Amino acid sequence: MKRIIAYLLIFLGALIYVIAFDLRGLLPEWLVAVRLPFRCVLAGGFGGAVYCLRGVYLNACVQKQWDGDWWPWYYLRPWVSLLCGGVSFVFLKAGLLLLEAATQHPDATQLGYFALAFIAGLNVDKFIAKVEDIAQAAWGIEKSRVGRENSKEHKAG
Repeated sequence: MKRIIAYLLIFLGALIYVIAFDLRGLLPEWLVAVRLPFRCVLAGGFGGAVYCLRGVYLNACVQKQWDGDWWPWYYLRPWVSLLCGGVSFVFLKAGLLLLEAATQHPDATQLGYFALAFIAGLNVDKFIAKVEDIAQAAWGIEKSRVGRENSKEHKAG
């Protein structure tokens, strides 16, 4: 468990380092050109790391049911969250997901992108289910086996 906590803290530290690099204007030019999607990827990573750290303390301390079989999940989940943060940008930019916040603040749109990316990283399962719903509605693509099983659970509960 200590390895997983250390890994997650290093992951968060790396994200903070990259953001500090970005805020100081030290990103390479090719990355500056895609700054918003890049920041969405980072926001998704933050969401995933927060979720994993929460999982550690819930399972180890609160519920006292730490299980080593979940180690791969703790190592892979932050990376999946990074990807989901990037995918959230693509879906927003394509207009397949809409932000309904008022845009009185000049940075409101970017903040909306970051908020959705964080949520996508925080709750990967629900985000992927939403993406599958959109794919099914827009293009008739059937949900994955896991998506179909989750839909049945939600209808039954």
